[in-house]
Amino acid sequence: MKIATLTINPVIDINVQIRQVVPERKLLCHSPVHQPGGGGINVTRALGKLDQPSRAIFPSGGGIGQQLEQLLEKERIEYRAVDIRGETRQNLIVNEESSGQQYRFGMPGPDVTETEWQQCLNQIENKDFVPDYLIASGSLPPGVPDDFYKKVAARAAGTNIKVIVDTKGTPLKKALEGNLYLLKPNMRELSVLTGSDIKNEAGQESAVKSILRNHSVEIIVVSLGAAGVLMATKDFTERLRAPGVPVKSRVGAGDSMVAGIVYGLVNDMPLKQAILYGVAAGTAAVMTAATDLCTKSDTERLYRSLLKEE
Repeated sequence: MKIATLTINPVIDINVQIRQVVPERKLLCHSPVHQPGGGGINVTRALGKLDQPSRAIFPSGGGIGQQLEQLLEKERIEYRAVDIRGETRQNLIVNEESSGQQYRFGMPGPDVTETEWQQCLNQIENKDFVPDYLIASGSLPPGVPDDFYKKVAARAAGTNIKVIVDTKGTPLKKALEGNLYLLKPNMRELSVLTGSDIKNEAGQESAVKSILRNHSVEIIVVSLGAAGVLMATKDFTERLRAPGVPVKSRVGAGDSMVAGIVYGLVNDMPLKQAILYGVAAGTAAVMTAATDLCTKSDTERLYRSLLKEE
């Protein structure tokens, strides 16, 4: 089976260390690490760590875009970059050594023209690579319409491509107007979708049942952080707990979870086992520093422990 990811707002994450963050002073950082990022690209990178190939689709512009492509080539990741006139963005992640706290500074991204984002959509229908699963993930840059992910689903309509969406805010709401295979909101995003403050497990289950009843989506996997996930289809709901592990960084945990779920699906795991594998991959990611993603060894070990608890 073939997997593609679509990242309309890719980024280079710059991870730095600093002794302490204080205002009104020139702060000297050290040990900078540059890593390719953005939702779908992180999913592709996590799949690579699980030894599962996929193709990353994204717009790329300027010197930073070229650097992003070079970083992906260094990781031996297959990709299709659409040239744009704007400069690909960078994010800054500052790790404060004195407290162990992490500060994340995100940039909006370049203006992407209609011609440019339409070219990214065209890659979905590229006849030389028709994916079985398409993961469309991440924020939208300026110039890209709020219903972009709905348009992604429309391009996949009439094919056998299963579309998985992981985003937030209005683009998430608009995505639900299309035909989706799987949606992965967190608790905050679930509240946005329902327009209500969800306070307990009963509220969570009521919310996902309402979404499944009123929209064309087959599976919802709600990320509950350290509590694991709530998985739901039109036929059942079930909670899958996450194992307790030491946390180094939560960056990339959601993308690793999506990668783990898709890994399980393309390797013929039953749905519940595939989602358990995703929980294991997401948990493995928090054990790594900065924006590092899951490792296969940790994912496999955690997955085996989760199976024993079932």
